[in-house]
Amino acid sequence: MELNKIYIIGHRQPDTDSICSVIGYAELRNRTEPGRYIPARCGEVNAETEFALRKFNAEAPVYIASVEPTVSDIPLDTRSVRQDVPTVDVADLMDTYDMRNMPITDEDETLVGLVSEYGLARAYVRKNPREQLSLIPMRLETLARILDARTVVPAHETLGEGRVYTVIDALHVTLSRMTPDDIAIVGDNEPAQLALISAGVAALIIAEGAPVGERVIAAARTRGASVLATTLDAFSVGKMISLSLPARMIMETDVPTVRLEDSLEYAKTVVSNSKFRTACVVGERGQHIGLISRTTLMQDVQKAVILLDHNEFSQAVDGIERADILEIIDHHRLGAISTLKPVKFLNDPVGSTSTLVTNKFIEAGVEPSSSTAGLLLAGILSDTMVMKLSTTTPVDIRAADYLAEITGVDPAKFGPELIQKGMDLDALPKEELLTRDMKRYNLFGRSIMVSQVMTSSFEFAETHAAAIRAELEHLRATMGVDCFFALFTNVFANASDLFAVGDEGCITNLDLRDQPVRLEGVMSRKKDFIPKFGRCSGSSSGAFHLTLRVCGSDRRSHAKARRARRGPYRPETELRVLRAFA
Repeated sequence: MELNKIYIIGHRQPDTDSICSVIGYAELRNRTEPGRYIPARCGEVNAETEFALRKFNAEAPVYIASVEPTVSDIPLDTRSVRQDVPTVDVADLMDTYDMRNMPITDEDETLVGLVSEYGLARAYVRKNPREQLSLIPMRLETLARILDARTVVPAHETLGEGRVYTVIDALHVTLSRMTPDDIAIVGDNEPAQLALISAGVAALIIAEGAPVGERVIAAARTRGASVLATTLDAFSVGKMISLSLPARMIMETDVPTVRLEDSLEYAKTVVSNSKFRTACVVGERGQHIGLISRTTLMQDVQKAVILLDHNEFSQAVDGIERADILEIIDHHRLGAISTLKPVKFLNDPVGSTSTLVTNKFIEAGVEPSSSTAGLLLAGILSDTMVMKLSTTTPVDIRAADYLAEITGVDPAKFGPELIQKGMDLDALPKEELLTRDMKRYNLFGRSIMVSQVMTSSFEFAETHAAAIRAELEHLRATMGVDCFFALFTNVFANASDLFAVGDEGCITNLDLRDQPVRLEGVMSRKKDFIPKFGRCSGSSSGAFHLTLRVCGSDRRSHAKARRARRGPYRPETELRVLRAFA
């Protein structure tokens, strides 16, 4: 995720309205700031929504599990060096870029180690002074560069692994020990230079700016010895050769690592516990991506988000508490989201969020693309049950007519087809069926979960009543809520069947012994169920009394339905909750 992007995202169990309104609003905002607004989701796309996306040739919003800041949201130092680079070059880069640590990689860019200031000091300050100075295989031009030397005789393109001798006195001792792979450092002493060449030295380094005579050059060419001339003194030459060791020979391999998807809180813990006070960011195959330090992590990082179709923490994407909420567009009850600064907040009791987004297009004088218009129409038809829910307003109807004109789609034909796509209930496990459209509410100090399942008849709820109640009990225990309600809403009969489970204090006094209970006229969880459920009056004991009256508009059909469930006919089903949440 990029911090200059703004993510438009719906609630945890996205329905068609949530997905389609997100896509629509992102298109509108990107008309003025192309590419900045990203449609997102934090849940799976259901069958109904998939049908709408396919019909209008659109992609689902990007999936985001959390908006908590991650390593991917901060700038990374991407510098690294290969493991065969001389240590002196690594140290020079660290000094140039003021880096205390340098990641080391292999030829495939896989992280293999880290060279640190501490590691450099330990490698050379603690070096055994009696240890024989040696050279690893190295290109002659590389050694010349390190020594700031002039190549007089390039006899060898690459020098092999050999020891390094500084010839000051006792020349005969040095000559007795040397092999054809060794290197000699010598000053302004032509006899010694010639003797070393005659002994078969691999390379001769003439230090302190001493002249290189023609006899020496001729002898070197004849014997196949390389000759370098440098202004450095013999001690400095030895020191620089010591620093010519490749990075892999002094790097440390116990490098702390994190991944791009790790949270910044986790990254801070890794860095603070590291002896390097830094960590390397790696990919799935261990490839080096970047470096983070305590300084990097001091930045205040927040992802910018716009929330659609909800305004409650319990329904929002994970990490919303750490995000920068810029705007909220919703059509539900007011929830508990609070912000540290003022934000745009549109909450209008219409039938769908897609209606609100459509009106924003109209107000801006911008026409949505045909694909987006089709999706917004699907969002309106889905959330209003093809204009049958009590939440439907004239504003929704006007918005649907406007979108239908753009797309050429007949809402009366498309709506039922869309709704039917989400009603293949037998194909879904009970857990998925009851959790794909559920919302959590905090009422009277208790946690309430309300699931809604759209159906085309009452048959499924009545046939699977026992299994539904068993699954509700399991979900209530798993999710730790006080009460779990499930509405099986028959979109063609203008009624819902209610199931409920809860703790003893929540359910005992509900008149729900014979479940499911038919709730005539209850189509909307938001407008028909929750407001009536939450309408209560206090008492001196701190309890409350809540009544839901479910009046049968058709006494005959209602009586028939009750007899089918082997229950006595009651013209009014009165649900009383006494001390339910005391």
